[in-house]
Amino acid sequence: MKEKLISNISQCLANLEYPSIEVGIQRPKSPEHGDFASNIALILAKPLGKNPREIAEAIKSELQNSFNDNFESIDIAGPGFINFKLKKSVLSDLLLNILSQDSNYGKSSIGNNKRALVEFVSANPTGPLTVGHGRGAMLGDTVSNILEWNGYDVQREYYFNNAGRQMRVLGQSVHARYLELLGEKAELPEGGYEGKYIYDIAQKVIDEHNNSLVENSEDPIFKNAAEFHIFEDIKSTLSRLGLVFDTFFNENTLYENGEITNVVETLREKKLAYDKEGATWFAGTTVGREVDRVLIKSTGEPTYRLPDIAYHKDKFSRGYDLMVDVFGADHMDAYPDVMAAIDNLGFDSEKVKVLIHQFVTIMRDGNPVKMSTRKANFVTLDELINEVGADVVRYFFIMRGMNSHLNFDLDLAKDQSDENPVFYLQYAHARVCNIIKRGEAFDHPLNPQCDLSLLDKEIEHQLIQKLSELPEIIERAHSSLEPQTVANYLNELAILFHRYYAQEKVVTDDKALTAARLILVEATRIVFLNGLTIMGISAPERM
Repeated sequence: MKEKLISNISQCLANLEYPSIEVGIQRPKSPEHGDFASNIALILAKPLGKNPREIAEAIKSELQNSFNDNFESIDIAGPGFINFKLKKSVLSDLLLNILSQDSNYGKSSIGNNKRALVEFVSANPTGPLTVGHGRGAMLGDTVSNILEWNGYDVQREYYFNNAGRQMRVLGQSVHARYLELLGEKAELPEGGYEGKYIYDIAQKVIDEHNNSLVENSEDPIFKNAAEFHIFEDIKSTLSRLGLVFDTFFNENTLYENGEITNVVETLREKKLAYDKEGATWFAGTTVGREVDRVLIKSTGEPTYRLPDIAYHKDKFSRGYDLMVDVFGADHMDAYPDVMAAIDNLGFDSEKVKVLIHQFVTIMRDGNPVKMSTRKANFVTLDELINEVGADVVRYFFIMRGMNSHLNFDLDLAKDQSDENPVFYLQYAHARVCNIIKRGEAFDHPLNPQCDLSLLDKEIEHQLIQKLSELPEIIERAHSSLEPQTVANYLNELAILFHRYYAQEKVVTDDKALTAARLILVEATRIVFLNGLTIMGISAPERM
């Protein structure tokens, strides 16, 4: 309806020979101000040199002459705001439109089948997934869903960064535990990885190779075993949350196919890389960065900026129209350098959207749980799923803006009451399903030909209005790439529906009224289900 109203106003502007400008439409916070509002008259006041209320009156008159069938009322407020209240017949059409589109309601073709690559999680294969990885996983998967609902052809990718010092230290850590399990003296390497999972991997090496590797801490068997078993665990954890990746991109391939060397040579040719103190530097200050950064250390080891540049070069070579990177706050400093390099390698960094999410703190019994991957003092994502369930994990990780630090309250997450937003939302869906089943049990099947004008309660008007917002919400989530937009909307819808349920009885002896209200409830079910689907959360029919 919002798009239709914009079209109506645009036509009126043309009829009045007013300048053609973008028409802004808002939904008033207070229902008494109507269903929609526009400040178009205020915007036109300066170019027309007229009083905004005079312009508003002219637009109102033209709308009433040309499109009066759509409006219950059109009012001018304040300095020239135009408030619109829709006719009940228009609202009835909205309900029937929802039922007609069903599982497609809310989808758009904005993306026009453009190809999008969303890279997320991409955790180092050095330990189990942590809650920080979990937040990135849920944000990335939901962003992917949002893009798909807006007409993009989406590829989900995990960057498997299995090169560099961290992997060598991981292999040495497994070797140390291997020796220990065989009764030999051993110490972890500096910065080594601790935790039971290292012992578990070491035991697997013993099971396969016995004590034949005691003398060789650098044998690739230790690193390879750790990499394989940890990554299998990572994939298992992700599958518990319903995550399915289309591709796993292996960092090692960037070294094997010469892309790392190629990037360094190209940067040198463009005077964007130079040698100093035995290291190779990115000349960031020549392209607007505050400082130059090391690409290759004096030891010969690349910093993570170099493979990241090569990886993004590879992404561009695959012809995507949009690339989305979802990363934790620890990537905040590096990505401007990577994007600067990409721009100066001849690619358009505007095609890359980097989403940085803040850290997660797990609160247990009112106290924060400290986390360190190397010390293995952390809550794993698997443990969190075991404790509160996959649906709760998904919702909690996307219910706040990614720029906000997230305190994950375990007590709230396990609460089976209305205080828990996941329980509250899923219970609303289950309640809707129960009402429809109750209607069928009392011989009230869904009848779209019923008299929907009987939905004359103010709260019914508000509920229909809220249901009509879903397409706008999904488009807004696409524009901002902020999944909490959908979560917040569904929470508002749940509040409104629970209030409606408390105020009005749906299945009554009045067959005509019951039929109309069941259509409203069915439309509500569709919107709940579609919204939950976007968030990857189950929609139980019974609770």
